[in-house]
Amino acid sequence: MPDGTPRPSPPPHAAPLSERMSARRPLRILLASYRSHPRAGGQGIYVHYLSRALADLGHAVDVISGPPYPELDRRVGLITLPSLDLHAVPNAMLAFRLSFLRSFSDLYEWGAHNTGKFSEPYTFGRRLAHHMKTATPYDIIHDNQSLSWGLRALHRRGMALVSTIHHPITMDLKLALEAEKRLPMRLLLKRWHSFLAMQKKVARSLPHLIAVSHSTARDVVRDFALDESRMHVIHNGVDTDVFHPRPDNTREPFTLMTTASADVPLKGLVYLLKAFAVLAAERPELRLVVVGKLRNGPTKTLLNHLGIAARVSFRTNLETPDLARTYAQAAIVICPSLYEGFGFPAAEAMACGTPVIATTGGALPEVVGAAGLLAPPGDAPALTRTIATLLDRPALRQKLGQRGRTRMLEKFSWRAAALSYEAVYTQAIAHAHH
Repeated sequence: MPDGTPRPSPPPHAAPLSERMSARRPLRILLASYRSHPRAGGQGIYVHYLSRALADLGHAVDVISGPPYPELDRRVGLITLPSLDLHAVPNAMLAFRLSFLRSFSDLYEWGAHNTGKFSEPYTFGRRLAHHMKTATPYDIIHDNQSLSWGLRALHRRGMALVSTIHHPITMDLKLALEAEKRLPMRLLLKRWHSFLAMQKKVARSLPHLIAVSHSTARDVVRDFALDESRMHVIHNGVDTDVFHPRPDNTREPFTLMTTASADVPLKGLVYLLKAFAVLAAERPELRLVVVGKLRNGPTKTLLNHLGIAARVSFRTNLETPDLARTYAQAAIVICPSLYEGFGFPAAEAMACGTPVIATTGGALPEVVGAAGLLAPPGDAPALTRTIATLLDRPALRQKLGQRGRTRMLEKFSWRAAALSYEAVYTQAIAHAHH
């Protein structure tokens, strides 16, 4: 979608805010996201569907994002807030430009990245705060887990704010440290995650925070030392029009599927590969499709060690209809994550009527409910047994697929989520104008 511009302010004679809210007239909403890749990870998916659902309710929505930029509904404006996006360049050290000397944000981002520190939430917050000095006012600014100093600055200027926390990154750091025994790498992991100190302090300063699951809410309250009364739980939705069963497509009875947007311990892919190696030795037809990119790293090393590389395929940059078709064709979708704040892959697969096996890590049991099978996280033998059970019972696969579709239709609607967000916005606006 081409870059948009903020919509004009309401005319001077518009009704007071309290009157507009009571009449449910449109709000001007700015949804802020430091990166919003449309096909990798959950942030871009969240931004796309939430902004569309809010527009469906009649609100005027703009998204302000750093790269990668989201794909948005035509009714939603896009304001690009460029970062250096150093993850996308071949050699970040050589990306230096003299112009960085005129921008503290650019210079800091370049220096931090090249010394092992993830600075995008911090620099996005600085750029956002600067942009808002001259931007048209919004009724509410909704932060997508940057939790940056810039956000706190906007709060101090009296702007109404809420922030969504998809899951506490403290869990990523904890699991990465548990998997890494080399001291230099452990020190580098701690440096990379040093932005957590900022996020904890900023979260404690904001009156309204949103978690996408009860599991996330509990963990955020614990790890960030928050007052739980400021947490609101709103489950994500799933697009059941796009993600749906496809009777015209033949389901592939020996194809397993999983998603792994990043080769990190949190996603638990190594445990699935170990389970698959055992199952594949007894089932020569079995194949595994991984939605994600195979890089030089632990996964590639393990594939070669287990001797299963020829039976595992990786697919990247799938368009949403292709992703939905891949879910619908699989015999079983497996979510082996050690922890998930929500779990879009499980929800999308269930909406497609595909049976799901997930772990009990984080919020996955909230999403799956009784419509799928669960295994302990990080337990390859247990995962092996659970997959084997479902492979051997086609009637159970069909039953769980039907249950999953029904569960998504009844409990995970983006319209219901948007109405809940609207209620939290109302509280935040009232609080800011109190």
